[in-house]
Amino acid sequence: MEIIYSLIAASAAMVGSLIILTFHGWSERNSFLVINFAAGAMLTLAFAHLIPEGLELNSHTMLYSLLGFLIMFFLQFVVLFHPCHDEACANRTHTHVTSIAGLSLHSIIDGLIIAIGFEANANLGLLTTLAILLHKLPDGITISGILLHNGASKRTILNFSLLTAWFTPIGTITGMCLFRNISTPAIGALLGITAGSFIFLSASDLIPETHKSKNRITALMLFAGAFVVLVAEHVIGH
Repeated sequence: MEIIYSLIAASAAMVGSLIILTFHGWSERNSFLVINFAAGAMLTLAFAHLIPEGLELNSHTMLYSLLGFLIMFFLQFVVLFHPCHDEACANRTHTHVTSIAGLSLHSIIDGLIIAIGFEANANLGLLTTLAILLHKLPDGITISGILLHNGASKRTILNFSLLTAWFTPIGTITGMCLFRNISTPAIGALLGITAGSFIFLSASDLIPETHKSKNRITALMLFAGAFVVLVAEHVIGH
């Protein structure tokens, strides 16, 4: 079941690519709405679900959250695995090859996070999948926009999106093998690391992008993302 949900989350990146290819002008004007919505969802999941769940299993979960934040900082700013959202940066440091390698690693991490959520419990797994899905949609939009801006063909962009999307279920399968039957304190630690990664992605990668938008509705989308996660929690019966 985890693999099915992982495939659903991975498909969001493909949807993002299709949106940019079909409605390029519209997606450029409104991508900030999607980005802020995803940020609100990820922050809410981190603070309202992942950290509280982790603390029930491991009293040091907050320290592991810090560790997750620092790991993501290292990967993004030292390894440069996540392409920026600024089209201009693609001309300086991000080639197609590095973008593919970076997003593939990012997708593997997304898959591992889904596996961690389901290892804790099914409800948290569903909420984690929802957050990953919402995060991968703007990822698909922005990276496809960068490639399109640099003259890549539509076929190249679609192949790129499909290739990187497949690494999400690969990460989930890997996580299912690595994390099955691990101790409850270890699950708590992993939930903390996941929360830290979500906080980093939201605060450092997603929210700063919305500062470029002059549309006041953009700010409201963060609250909308938080609301959706809270409603999803009620519906799922967390």
